[in-house]
Amino acid sequence: MVRAIKWVDEIVPAAPYVTTLDTLDKYNCDFCVHGNDITLTVDGKDTYEEVKNAGRYRECQRTQGVSTTDLVGRMLLMTKTHHSVEATQDYKRHQDNFGKDARGRSPWTGVSQFLQTSQKIMQFASGKEPEPGDSIIYVAGAFDLFHIGHIDFLEKVHRLAPKPYIIVGLHFDQEVNLYKRKNYPIMNIHERTLSVLACRYVSEVVIGAPYSATSDLLDHFKVDLVCHGKTEVLPDRDGSDPYAEPKRRGIFRTVDSGSCLTTDDIVQRIIKNRLEYEARNQKKEAKELAVFEAQQKLERIVEGQEN
Repeated sequence: MVRAIKWVDEIVPAAPYVTTLDTLDKYNCDFCVHGNDITLTVDGKDTYEEVKNAGRYRECQRTQGVSTTDLVGRMLLMTKTHHSVEATQDYKRHQDNFGKDARGRSPWTGVSQFLQTSQKIMQFASGKEPEPGDSIIYVAGAFDLFHIGHIDFLEKVHRLAPKPYIIVGLHFDQEVNLYKRKNYPIMNIHERTLSVLACRYVSEVVIGAPYSATSDLLDHFKVDLVCHGKTEVLPDRDGSDPYAEPKRRGIFRTVDSGSCLTTDDIVQRIIKNRLEYEARNQKKEAKELAVFEAQQKLERIVEGQEN
């Protein structure tokens, strides 16, 4: 998954949890970057203390409104009433188990109100237009909890042409819920957009693409090839085949990703290991709270000395 992110140049498997200067020097790194959350060893030591003291540490703000803990919470609430008010109270009670409240979440879906901006999309988008000789390939779907199955599929599609320009059509949340049921999608349209745009095989994303690959869509983007994985294709609302037009034009192809992993598989893993995840998150939050309180206490002592 990390290798498929377009900003990544090299992978170091089995990297040590505590980043040292020796590690940076071994891989010719000028500095280490981490998000603005606290990571500690089992004895409560900052895992980046050594590189921080050496001035070789940089920090970035994480994306507001998106967290692993929140996503896990959504996965544990797999009900068919995801898009109703009745599910909200269950969601709030579940979030309390993770030491979080439900503020800033939609009263209708219980999903985090991640605020998308044009600037954020620009940071993720390639901004490249198709060039002469490019093969414009269109794929569509939910791409929920963007995972290795999606990556394998997109990589296979990318290999279909010497100069591929892959456009991913993302369906709106309501559309996905209509054919996936339960409380899918786990990630809303804004989160899914950034996840897909981060993939090195993707050139462009159509946000809120129609379920069917229509003649207007194919003509507008000058699509040369339409691909779909080996997952089941459900009919559109009127009972028609959503890929009828590309099939009529002879530009439709089914692509086998070679991966059996699905979004539902990931959700089932989380549900199966619910207690383990809850215990881990509670332990992590307790550690972070202890460090935060210690820092606050130190600041009060310093301020008192200065006064």
